[in-house]
Amino acid sequence: MSTPTIAPVKGMNDLLPAEAPRWQFLERVTRELLHAYGYDEMRVPVVEHTDLFKRAIGEYTDVVEKEMYSFTDKGGEALTLRPEATAGMVRAVISNGMLRGARHKLWCVGPMFRHEKPQKGRFRQFHQIDVEAIGFAGPDIDAELIALTAAFWRRLGIGRVTLHLNSLGTAEARRAYREHLTAYLRARRGDLDEDSLRRLEGNPLRILDSKNPAMQALIAGAPSLPEHLDAESRAHFVELQAMLQALGISFELNPRLVRGLDYYSRTVFEWTTDALGAQDAVCSGGRYDGLVTHRLPSLPMSSSSRRVRPPRARCCPWPRRCVARCPVGVSKPIWAAATSRRSSVVPTAAVLRSRWCSARTSSRAVWRS
Repeated sequence: MSTPTIAPVKGMNDLLPAEAPRWQFLERVTRELLHAYGYDEMRVPVVEHTDLFKRAIGEYTDVVEKEMYSFTDKGGEALTLRPEATAGMVRAVISNGMLRGARHKLWCVGPMFRHEKPQKGRFRQFHQIDVEAIGFAGPDIDAELIALTAAFWRRLGIGRVTLHLNSLGTAEARRAYREHLTAYLRARRGDLDEDSLRRLEGNPLRILDSKNPAMQALIAGAPSLPEHLDAESRAHFVELQAMLQALGISFELNPRLVRGLDYYSRTVFEWTTDALGAQDAVCSGGRYDGLVTHRLPSLPMSSSSRRVRPPRARCCPWPRRCVARCPVGVSKPIWAAATSRRSSVVPTAAVLRSRWCSARTSSRAVWRS
């Protein structure tokens, strides 16, 4: 009598030896690149209190409403397998007393869990690279993270990616915009789908993120969020665009990009590809200045390792902009390899800031126009 086969849990796949070299290469490139940018690795638990994700991510998000693996343990505590890394990383920074006026550049990699419908590029257990910059107020750190991801694609030899960019403004500006958006949607209540009707009173901005084809014409006619930005957020966004243009990083402005989690403010961005069908996002991020209790300006970025798979073990040239001396936090061997004849080091936030300051006086009128 044959032994019955024990299948893996639906949407959770085994990593077999034949695939291991690709993952090892991806992790090695990640560590080298983030080390060059001065980011420190931190490891946090895969299980957190359920309330942490409800408070941080938002009650009216798909993640909290539909996708979390939550359970009550034997002690009666409500716990959840982490659906994303930012909430746990911020919790670790606060609970370990790491704030106190300090700034941190951190990253982690590991499994996340969401009860989604498995399909190409989407799994219920997936691995995510998460990068956090806490305590940085200016747009230079936004530009640094985007430049970092652009360098990441080059190192992995991945093309066919497009950067989408938007600004959500401050919480106060979004409240004013929300009134305009809600009035527009209420007048067209009969055209809203079930999910949109549910979000209308709780978080109408999430309706702009709907993937329902029948909703796209209605969304296209909605009031535009960038037109309701506060002056400070608008200036921040203009400076960020100028920095990206100076770095030669192309982008598309997308006024409907709101991201799926409630803690974002000001800058949001998303890298997409046409190689994955409907699941086109390979990396996303944005500021969460209001998530930390101390209201430190912060910026996360994450990328799913299952969607980012290098075609073969190869290293591409580093970005062509460099600085003269080995920056703090970059090991001498990495610096020597990065500044060889075939490659040059990636620009850090300090380098971006110095370039911006030197060009700001002569170029501000052009950027404002």
